[in-house]
Amino acid sequence: MNELAHAARPLALAGKRLAALSWGREGAPVWLALHGWLDNAASFSRLAPRLAREMDVRIVALDFRGHGHSEHAPPGGDYALWDYVFDVLDALDALAIERATLLAHSMGAAVACVLAATLPERVERLLLVDGLGALNTEARESAAQLRKGLLAHRRTSSRLPRYADMDAAVAARVAGGVTSVGRIAIYPVVERNTRATAEGQVEMRTDPRLLKPSLVRFTPEQVLALLGEIQAPVLLVEGDRGILGQRRWSQEARQAVARLTREVLPGGHHLHLEPDSVEAVAGVIAAYCTTTAARSRSVE
Repeated sequence: MNELAHAARPLALAGKRLAALSWGREGAPVWLALHGWLDNAASFSRLAPRLAREMDVRIVALDFRGHGHSEHAPPGGDYALWDYVFDVLDALDALAIERATLLAHSMGAAVACVLAATLPERVERLLLVDGLGALNTEARESAAQLRKGLLAHRRTSSRLPRYADMDAAVAARVAGGVTSVGRIAIYPVVERNTRATAEGQVEMRTDPRLLKPSLVRFTPEQVLALLGEIQAPVLLVEGDRGILGQRRWSQEARQAVARLTREVLPGGHHLHLEPDSVEAVAGVIAAYCTTTAARSRSVE
């Protein structure tokens, strides 16, 4: 794992149901970091140490249920977007945080947006990395989406994937990922998502149910309405090879957020993990937080 990840301190939250990693000094203001789908807390292993040092904050990166070292959802449980919101609320309560800065990537950004829209009193600001809004399905496709989800959930989950060694596990993630990511960038995430077997192989920790389609998704209109309810200031850091860009949906999503600042940097979807991009990401976030803090003091 990257040497910066070794500086992280492990945490157990919410009755040890949720695992997390922490960077920064005890007693510093806490930011909660939320990872993307099939990733984990190590997604922030390169960005978090830099921000903790630069901003004098403590960053607690959560493993969502079914990811990393956190427990899987119980039998009959689900991995809907709002289930992850409960994970965030449980983590905030465990950390005794009433109002939080959320640093979030991809699916984590979707979770952060839903929380900020529905419980604005719990969110101070959003620092989003290549993610805004949520995956959505047109209302006319609701029956087809539910059918797909019901059939998938009725099937027995496959066995957890196993690989000969860590290099093979990383290669599989690079080859099979939904978005393009390099081996060096994703290595810390894969390492945290795996464990050694008695036979000397490497087995994935993640719940295979995560690969099943959602039973229900928000409609595009619902997502835009949620984004319009966000009161907190939002920084959106996009990669120029990321998933947002100038697509019509991305433009509509950005326009729906009242207090959004957008920065586009060289990099892909995991630019906060890419060695060539992470310094720029940290710099943009630090500059934004410093500037907005100064503006708040001048208003007061």
